[in-house]
Amino acid sequence: MADKTVSADTGSTFRTLKNLWPYMWPSDRPDLKMRVAIATLFLVLAKIVLVLVPYFYKWATDVLAGEGSLPEYLPAILAGPIMLVVAYNLVRILQLGFNQLRDALFASVGQHAVRQLAYKTFVHMHELSLRFHLERRTGGLSRIIERGTKGIDTIVRFTILNTLPTLLEFALAAGIFAYAYGWAYVAIIAVTVGLYIVFTIKASDWRIGIRRQMNDSDTDANTKAIDSLLNFETVKYFNNERMEARRFDRSMARYEDAATRIWTSLGWLNFGQGVIFGLGMMAAMGLSAWEVTRGTQTVGDFVFINAMLMQLSIPLNFIGFVYREIRQGLTDIEQMFDLLDVPAEVKDKPGARPLQVTQGNVRFDDVVFAYDPDRPILKGISFEIPAGRTVAIVGPSGAGKSTISRLLFRFYDIQRGAVTIDGQDVRAVTQESLRAAIGMVPQDTVLFNDTIAYNIRYGRPDASEQEVRRAAELAQIGPFIESLPEGYKTMVGERGLKLSGGEKQRVAIARTILKAPPILILDEATSALDTHTEQEIQAALDLVSKGRTTLVIAHRLSTVIGADEIIVLKDGAITERGTHRALLDRGGLYAEMWSRQLEASEAEERLRRARETDEMGVIVRRPPVY
Repeated sequence: MADKTVSADTGSTFRTLKNLWPYMWPSDRPDLKMRVAIATLFLVLAKIVLVLVPYFYKWATDVLAGEGSLPEYLPAILAGPIMLVVAYNLVRILQLGFNQLRDALFASVGQHAVRQLAYKTFVHMHELSLRFHLERRTGGLSRIIERGTKGIDTIVRFTILNTLPTLLEFALAAGIFAYAYGWAYVAIIAVTVGLYIVFTIKASDWRIGIRRQMNDSDTDANTKAIDSLLNFETVKYFNNERMEARRFDRSMARYEDAATRIWTSLGWLNFGQGVIFGLGMMAAMGLSAWEVTRGTQTVGDFVFINAMLMQLSIPLNFIGFVYREIRQGLTDIEQMFDLLDVPAEVKDKPGARPLQVTQGNVRFDDVVFAYDPDRPILKGISFEIPAGRTVAIVGPSGAGKSTISRLLFRFYDIQRGAVTIDGQDVRAVTQESLRAAIGMVPQDTVLFNDTIAYNIRYGRPDASEQEVRRAAELAQIGPFIESLPEGYKTMVGERGLKLSGGEKQRVAIARTILKAPPILILDEATSALDTHTEQEIQAALDLVSKGRTTLVIAHRLSTVIGADEIIVLKDGAITERGTHRALLDRGGLYAEMWSRQLEASEAEERLRRARETDEMGVIVRRPPVY
């Protein structure tokens, strides 16, 4: 794959062709180069044969009209009108065959270019920062890539298969007219072609603005549709199907208006092109008719000029069509090229080496970080997680707890300080080796719409079936999977919605067990679960974190009682730190949070008992819930 960065320049087709050339003439694929060379040969042969077609028409007409004589270089077998008619049609078939061979040979070249650029875009999307993806809408992004790959195919196909043949045909036709009939005909054709091209470019540029509006409306409609479908349950909860339909229809109404204007403008474009070519053809054929009446041309010459002009009308129409397609293709891929031009916020430094984890000691040293310069998140955070120990970070919402896990993964780069693993700054090692050494069990586990086995194996794609089953057993989800009709081949649905919250968490734990990282992050892994499920999941998490350097980011303090150290964050700064017992004895923020959660747990327990009593048939007077 070419390393050259492709940039869109909608004002220059030649620059785009130059940028795409490494994909059409791939340096690592000599077989495709050979196909391009052979396809080019057939292209030239097809155009040479095409120029011969009107000659056979002319000779047949002269023989039938009893005018003129056949050239001496023609074989005697073509002397009769019937054989000339046969030869005329055989040459047409031969020209068609060359064209089809050209297209067939070039098909794999064009599709290779589409694949390589689509692959490059896909890889680039994964190289971009988390910040970029949080600010973009998935539906719109997928639409941009979809249209972009189609636009690439259009540009590659039409520039090679139509633009070059058309230029070659014009050159041959101009040479024939200048040699056989004089420069007057060349002048008529040149003026006609010039006016045709100028009109086509001006009209097509006008239509490009409408095309952009249509693309924007299409992207907006697709984004709203995907958002609505991904949040299907939320739509149902609030009975907002009609509101979602109206939002979608407003976008489609804008698309309808732009699409209607596109087709209307196309009608005017085609009409203008027809008028220009019709006037040019009228001038050339009128001049030929005048010369026939004077005896300086035969009827066959008149027919030849008409046939040649009719043949030229096809590539001339292609000039307009090809220009429109290339311009529209450029419009379709300009956003895709913009994506390719977005620089990756987090990059490996030149000469970055793989992370060497000897013990797994993690350290944050005076770390300052802000997503936005005007809103600092972490204000000089310093702490250490000794190898094999567990450190918990707690605090109110917005204190910066989850940000710490993102910085350890190096989703963002810090503004000041250092994050190190065994003394190695995470900015100085390769991202691939860094993330291979860290396992994550998040609060909101999102699964791929595939089988349970696929989602577990995602932790280590080359794991055997036995290893997958072992990981599931350790995560205490093996018996549940075995009880399903399709077992490990059960599909989990979009984002894993066919599984409960606890089941999804166990799958996340299983794939982390399979990954077997030396460093583990538990990012509020049980905060979305009920108390009973939380206790079961916590037992599995304790098993996973045993012997590993573990960072626990917790909302429920009951999950961090056994941590070696608990760090309390507030407004981006460490306010307290120590063991659970020491923090309670201090009577600060941690003790206050613990007291509130204890009261909430007791209230939840009282409510649970009340429900159980009610189910047993005992009338219970419950306090109103506000």
